[in-house]
Amino acid sequence: MLRYILKRLLIAVPLIFGVLTLTFFIIRLAPGDPAAFFIQPGISPNVAEQIRQQYGLNDPLPVQYVKWLGNVLHGDFGRSFSRAQQPVIEVIAEALPVTMTIAVLTLIANFAFGIIIGVISAVRQNSFLDRFLTVTALFFYSMPEFWLALMMIILFALKWPLFPVSGLNEIGAESYGAFGFVMDRIWHLALPVTVLSINGSAGIARYVRGSMLEVIRQDYVRTARAKGLSERVVILKHALRNALLPVVTLMGSSLPFIFSGALFIEVIFAFPGMGRVTVEAIFARDYPLIIANTFVSGTMIVFGNLLADVLYAVVDPRIKL
Repeated sequence: MLRYILKRLLIAVPLIFGVLTLTFFIIRLAPGDPAAFFIQPGISPNVAEQIRQQYGLNDPLPVQYVKWLGNVLHGDFGRSFSRAQQPVIEVIAEALPVTMTIAVLTLIANFAFGIIIGVISAVRQNSFLDRFLTVTALFFYSMPEFWLALMMIILFALKWPLFPVSGLNEIGAESYGAFGFVMDRIWHLALPVTVLSINGSAGIARYVRGSMLEVIRQDYVRTARAKGLSERVVILKHALRNALLPVVTLMGSSLPFIFSGALFIEVIFAFPGMGRVTVEAIFARDYPLIIANTFVSGTMIVFGNLLADVLYAVVDPRIKL
């Protein structure tokens, strides 16, 4: 197991650097440059040239790449062009916890609601409840998250003002005390986490339903019923435990998708997370910040895929790494 993990990590290093290299050249071939961000009415055009000279943007592209590669290999992603020369690592360190909080809460909600809906649908197979849950899950699974987020804002923040529309906390929430501050944070996270978990839990529910239908037809489930065990014990203790084995592996592969989905949701709900930082960096042509965000996203995808592969082997010993 350890040898397999180390091998995958060694393979991931050139993969991530390949993605960063591709990102480096693509963003520099795009129209515009960071100097345009500083050009304002009344400012001399010579300022833009000075900025290009200061950041080395006038150097040939291969020279810029060699300088960038040398800095990255030393763990230096540079300083943000659009955030007053703040080190990129500090910008990421401030934004990443917000995105990770949303992603973790969404992951928990996805599997909690997905498993419950999937089990109910499988136990009540071909009933009205099963058809209703199946159609509803398919409806939400095919719904774009950004559209659902806008609809939730219109309904539950504007028409019926039950939840806040943006931000992580109310202004002055620090005065609420520790408990009040946490509850206010949860209240602000309710809508975005709901939007992300509705789509994800619908897909997991379909997966759990199929797995449960396969398990409850096995001989050991019939034997458990023949022994006189209650239906609740048969489903929860015998069938569900085995049906969840393949579902557990979805945790690793779900993490990158939840992380990427959180990026768009943060922009809609104006959260100071990785999504908002990435969008602002793209509009400002902030090359160091764009590349650093790509590095974090790529690392999450590699880690999620590795976790999924490891979980496959852990829950099913028949799979050989």
